[in-house]
Amino acid sequence: MSTAAVAPVVELKQITKRFPGIIANDSISLTLRKGEIHALLGENGAGKSTLMNILFGLYQPDEGTIEMNGTPVTIDNPNKAIKYGIGMVHQHFKLVQPFTVTENIILGMEPKKGLNIDYKSASAQVAKLSEQYGLQVNPNSKIQDISVGMQQRVEIMKTLYRGADILIFDEPTAVLTPQEIEELMAIMRRLVAEGKSIILITHKLKEIMEISDRVTIIRRGKVIDTVDTDKTNPSDLAEKMVGRSVSFKIDKDDPNIGQPVLEMNQVRVESKDGVSLLNGLDLVVRAGEVVGIAGVDGNGQTELIEAITGLRKINSGTITLSGRSITNLPTRKIIESGVSHIPEDRHKHGLVLDFSVKENMILETYYKTPYSKGAFLDQRTIGEYAGKLVKDFDVRTPDIETKARSLSGGNQQKAIIAREIDKNPDFLIAAQPTRGLDVGAIEFVHKQLIAQRDQGKAVLLVSFELDEIMNVADRIAVIYGGKIVGEVYPKDTNDQELGLMMAGFIDKGGQKGE
Repeated sequence: MSTAAVAPVVELKQITKRFPGIIANDSISLTLRKGEIHALLGENGAGKSTLMNILFGLYQPDEGTIEMNGTPVTIDNPNKAIKYGIGMVHQHFKLVQPFTVTENIILGMEPKKGLNIDYKSASAQVAKLSEQYGLQVNPNSKIQDISVGMQQRVEIMKTLYRGADILIFDEPTAVLTPQEIEELMAIMRRLVAEGKSIILITHKLKEIMEISDRVTIIRRGKVIDTVDTDKTNPSDLAEKMVGRSVSFKIDKDDPNIGQPVLEMNQVRVESKDGVSLLNGLDLVVRAGEVVGIAGVDGNGQTELIEAITGLRKINSGTITLSGRSITNLPTRKIIESGVSHIPEDRHKHGLVLDFSVKENMILETYYKTPYSKGAFLDQRTIGEYAGKLVKDFDVRTPDIETKARSLSGGNQQKAIIAREIDKNPDFLIAAQPTRGLDVGAIEFVHKQLIAQRDQGKAVLLVSFELDEIMNVADRIAVIYGGKIVGEVYPKDTNDQELGLMMAGFIDKGGQKGE
């Protein structure tokens, strides 16, 4: 779409924002034109979310101005932003789980019928919005009962219900499956066709190339460039983002495969109400190899990880680590057996958000020497250790006393990866390890996983990113319906074959009778 002659609907002029020890935004200027998708690209902690939080009124700039349709405005709280037609779809959704879709959408703006809330008309309006933008959301479903992708659509509808013409999407695909990402892009195209304007914060160069009209690149709080998407390419964008050339293909030697480390034999897991989640799953991961688990979300990946790590009891079968049973052991015992776990949900299982970075680095080892001396923690030793990890893994934080909650999502992820890899495990589980990371950080993480493999460790990589699985894994196990339906080697397969296996059409190399 050509937007060259279109006047800006929003102009950010020389925006500067400082926090203790850091300049998050350093004199940033950005324009958004009517009917365009403008991508905001940058490393983790580059200042993208801070800039958009200023536009949405969550932060106030120390310097600079905001103009809307050529008129200076002051946006000192989100209600003011909503009044000006700005809506924000946050990376971590702000929904009330036991409430229905309709109740969440109208929260704070409930239509009244006399003294009562008019749920009937609200539900009808939500249904109309859903149809208009092709969102296919059931107004009466409870948030806790719908998928992550559907929850995101509810967040989008919250902004539309409030009359937003400018939508900010903060890392919208970080928690979505490939199919949900395609559906989200179709929704975004429909929104701009209806006259909306979108600012898209993302690290994913493939998505930027596919969906955006222009890209503004930020590095360490400064604007590096703004370019038309059709006049650039992923390599140029990556180089501008991280300040050096980035390799999208990992350079690795052939694996030197040793003895089995993890063995799962006929593992069965059922939910509390008897639904089968893992159906006699068999899996072997050997020393010196990366095994990738490929599959559509919801086919048992989470239960597989929880079974290994002791977060979920298995109903039958066995799990051994280097020949010793870890079946249904307590999580601490499993960790002490030599297992490290980079969890798929960094907030739920990876970090204590209100603890400092320093405290999070010793969550699993605080009771051991040298961090513990009798009943007391050795704060100096812990501080030195945390400082080393922050430096070695380039965790961008003002200092190690900063609360984990204050870090960007990508830097939270890097803190977890630092802690888990530094434990020097025999067996490393990496679940969605690069979710929310920029290309430079992804390259770093992939090298770390291969380094673990090359040191003779067994690595299990669980990812929805097929490119990541094909690039990093030595062997790919495809999970469908709670069992491994086939194993292939990256050099012998392609996206199409993997897609058919992930959809359940090929089982152990043979066609299903369809």
